[in-house]
Amino acid sequence: MMIDTEKTVRELVVQVPAAMRVFQKYGIDFCCGGEKSLTEACEAAGAAPEAVLRDIEAFQKLEAAYAAGARDWSTEPLTDLIAHINNTHHVYVRSELPRIEKLLAKVPEKHGGRHPELFTVRDLFTTLSAELTVHLMKEEQILFPYVERMEESAVSGEPAPPAMFGPVENPVRMMMYEHESAGDILRQLRRATDGYVAPEDACEGFQSLYKALADFESDLHQHIHLENNILFPRAIALSNSER
Repeated sequence: MMIDTEKTVRELVVQVPAAMRVFQKYGIDFCCGGEKSLTEACEAAGAAPEAVLRDIEAFQKLEAAYAAGARDWSTEPLTDLIAHINNTHHVYVRSELPRIEKLLAKVPEKHGGRHPELFTVRDLFTTLSAELTVHLMKEEQILFPYVERMEESAVSGEPAPPAMFGPVENPVRMMMYEHESAGDILRQLRRATDGYVAPEDACEGFQSLYKALADFESDLHQHIHLENNILFPRAIALSNSER
């Protein structure tokens, strides 16, 4: 398909899922900074739009074989999407936070003399961990259950239940603000680690740390994409349809 380079990167990852991997490759922010056009995002990342488009086309061909079994989260029930986010991304975050924190308790102490940036990485990740822990709890205990109740009401033809937080836009706005904070920390981590490229003298633990951080960034980008670009807009649209 022809890709309009003036579309926002947020629109593109929804319409062309293969673009997500390409944007990660070039360091193009498609979750928190998703309002930029592809042209603007490429310029900010120092990437040639032609190269990005070629890679998207290549990834589309590679993913074509798997498309039949893929789920289109823009049309699946919101309850299913929430279950996917909880069981895939929230579980991943909770399992990886302590593992990475253990690595960060050891690697800076051993290599920080030659690589003081490791202390910056440790401080940044500690902040990110604290923010995400509270963030997941608010989603799971407050926002997600309400969205599920809204959908149940819509299916049954009943009015949506009242919410203590007012319109659903209120908690969505807060969650997106917190996503922006997480995205900013990820960008700082990427700069501090030179794109998660371990130095030549890095030991196995050092390399494992950078690999874990890179994987964590990749998963969190997909996680935030599903919420910012699909779940939240659909929840707001559902709420508006019931008013």
